[in-house]
Amino acid sequence: MKQVILNADDFGLTRGVNEGIIRAHREGILTSATLMANGPAFDDAIERAKANPKLGIGCHLVLSGGTAVAPGEKIRSLAGLDGTLPESLASLVVRVTSGSVRTDDIETELRAQIEKIRAAGIEPSHVDTHKHTHTHPRIMGVVARVARACGISRIRNPVEDLRDSWKTTRSDGLGGFLDLAAACAVCSVGFQFRALSRRYGLLSPDHFLGLAATGRLNRAALARLMEAVADGSTEIMLHPGIWDPALEKVGSRLQHQRQTEMEALLAPEVERAVRERGIRLITYRELN
Repeated sequence: MKQVILNADDFGLTRGVNEGIIRAHREGILTSATLMANGPAFDDAIERAKANPKLGIGCHLVLSGGTAVAPGEKIRSLAGLDGTLPESLASLVVRVTSGSVRTDDIETELRAQIEKIRAAGIEPSHVDTHKHTHTHPRIMGVVARVARACGISRIRNPVEDLRDSWKTTRSDGLGGFLDLAAACAVCSVGFQFRALSRRYGLLSPDHFLGLAATGRLNRAALARLMEAVADGSTEIMLHPGIWDPALEKVGSRLQHQRQTEMEALLAPEVERAVRERGIRLITYRELN
């Protein structure tokens, strides 16, 4: 049996992103989304999530970009005096690798983000991380430990099947090769991720797709991914949304690409590929 979770990252980033995610769910084939507890449009996302209970909602843990959820004085090594998290992924990685960020501060912030979502009335189905920061060995251990301690038993395994990635990105030029290189780098932590998952009793889909094709999942590419889906369970990561001035203001590298991915999730030919392949669409809640 082929089971697919179609997960939208960045729920809560902007109202336009939220609107695109909900449209892709209500009118298309999107089954899941991960919510940013520190997102500028968090309250709007909560309202929309409650109005669409069939959409699985996980926690998109954020350690770079935006403002921390935990009080700044409790995470001094991670956030600035004004509570801002490291501006870029590169800055975070350098600080975590050098040991200048305390493990306890990372744990405090991650717990605060999960607790904020729960306090708003949403029980997270799973966790993943913004910009895949849990592929860093130190962060990976903290995420696994916090998830288990918070009673969350499902987590994204971001290690992608490179053969399927190549099928999707081979005609996408330099951008495709750069994201394919990123997917290759992530593969190096696969063994450690699986070991930690066993240690903490965490479940992940059997397969993962979408990292190498980030921002390029148009109708044709998403249909090709459906053709690459193997037996078992697969998560396909997406970033649907509405392209508007608010999205431009937040500075995300994915702009009009979000609308392209939303339209792919609404496309009849993609839905047809799902049907013809005998794929069952599920959420993380149904993963066992």
